[in-house]
Amino acid sequence: MSEHTPFPLVARELRSTIDAAVPKLRAMSAHQSVQPLAQGKWSPKQLIGHLIDSAANNHQRFVRAQQSAALAFPEYVQDTWVQLQHYDDRGWDDLIGFWHAYNHHLAHVIDHIAEDLRSVPCTIGHTEPVTLGFLAHDYVVHLRHHLLQLRIRA
Repeated sequence: MSEHTPFPLVARELRSTIDAAVPKLRAMSAHQSVQPLAQGKWSPKQLIGHLIDSAANNHQRFVRAQQSAALAFPEYVQDTWVQLQHYDDRGWDDLIGFWHAYNHHLAHVIDHIAEDLRSVPCTIGHTEPVTLGFLAHDYVVHLRHHLLQLRIRA
């Protein structure tokens, strides 16, 4: 898979990744879900919260980039978002369910992006522009990276 992979294939990869991860996430106990992965690192709940935040930010990007010739979007300050949303106070099963449902919706959105919009330039914060095709591909890569931190190979 690359930034040139057709959007329906990116959507299929996203669906298969999240569907494979859910049983493994649900196998983790509530106690394990609040234990930091290492000193100074997020807990599994916080990490899934971060992936929910990533879904929320990318949802906006995927839709808005289809509405104009270029997208400029504010940066995502991940530690602040995770802290302000108190993910450790949420139920583990609730977080998993929300993460799974939101990502199924994103797969639906990605599946319907017109291929002729692949090259729409997207600027996030003060970074160099990337394409909408890159954002969709990178979203799945980012999600898989964090699942591997939880020792979940999907």
